[in-house]
Amino acid sequence: MASPLNGLKILDFTYLLPGPYGSMMLADMGADIIKIENRNAPDMARFMPPFINGVSALYAHLNRGKRSMSIDLKKKQGADIVRSLVREYDIVLEQFRPGVMARLGLGYEDLKQINPALIYCSLTGYGQTGPYADRAGHDINYCALSGIESYSGRRATGPCPEGIQIADICGGSKNLAIGVLAAYINRIRTGQGDRIDISMADSAFALTVFSAAGYLAGAREPGRESELFNGGSLYDFYETSDGGYLSVGPVEQKFFAEFCGAIGVPELAHGGIMANLADPDAKGAVARIIREKPLSHWRRVFSPRDACVEPVLSLGEACGSDLFRQRGMIVTLSDGAGGSFVQIGNPVKFASGDCHASFPGVCGGSDNDSVLGSLGYSGDEIQALKDTGIV
Repeated sequence: MASPLNGLKILDFTYLLPGPYGSMMLADMGADIIKIENRNAPDMARFMPPFINGVSALYAHLNRGKRSMSIDLKKKQGADIVRSLVREYDIVLEQFRPGVMARLGLGYEDLKQINPALIYCSLTGYGQTGPYADRAGHDINYCALSGIESYSGRRATGPCPEGIQIADICGGSKNLAIGVLAAYINRIRTGQGDRIDISMADSAFALTVFSAAGYLAGAREPGRESELFNGGSLYDFYETSDGGYLSVGPVEQKFFAEFCGAIGVPELAHGGIMANLADPDAKGAVARIIREKPLSHWRRVFSPRDACVEPVLSLGEACGSDLFRQRGMIVTLSDGAGGSFVQIGNPVKFASGDCHASFPGVCGGSDNDSVLGSLGYSGDEIQALKDTGIV
């Protein structure tokens, strides 16, 4: 069965997490992607253990379904290979600081001359314009500048690093995929390509919508543990007697009443969870009740109940749970050489069939010969490129 994005042809110059995760989403859905790395400065994800058959498990995951070329992009012959590919691979993803690709002769204006229908997506920390355009940054910085961290964490201790990269993935990666697909649909309709500028700081800022909508309409600024969903109400995490944690999220009245009845304080349900906003006595009482019993007790209590209450699982427990395994969220990919990579599956499910890339990320330059051959390079010419360090 054909994958949804069969025929989408992409050159991927991104690295580490945000860009590769976004292009992995496209590869899972069938896009034909060649990942191009500078042979003198390969993707740092390649060096992160553990390794299977010489390939980083992280790299193999983020770059599954992508072929690999290793090219010296600073040399004219290396850039010429990219220019040849752009005639057919007419979507380009890049993650360098503004101006880097242009200095290599591979900027949007350069490649647009070769392929006027080119879709060119640049993913950076702060965008192609603005006062921070040339500034370095990482996920923690984008979240800090977005305002998110001013109302995340606890009053007593302040913000804390998140367990996942929110701005990188929820912002940058997802918006890269959305932007590319929107431009692709528009090109089908009009024949025109486009330049896409995605900032991870912009993307993190856009994620503040739940709080920002009210603030921009005149409401007060949110603070830590002062809102419905950030610890200011009974919607929160509660420690159990054995050091486990229970997530309690019964926002709707019917779920809140079920929760209050299950922990033995049905009278607390009067007025709903909002009535208990910023009520330390009510919250303290709930915390004491939950702390009296181990997590296993509360799992038994809430397993049959519709109360929006679930245990906090470890990563190992989540990976082994029926919830994700029966949903096809754990997949095994073979590298064709006896190595197996167990990876997280594709969360996008289609009635026509689930899809994820069929092979893990490969060693750098594994596809140099085949790709160059498809461009018309002879065996002698390919060897000459190797001998001179171009590939």
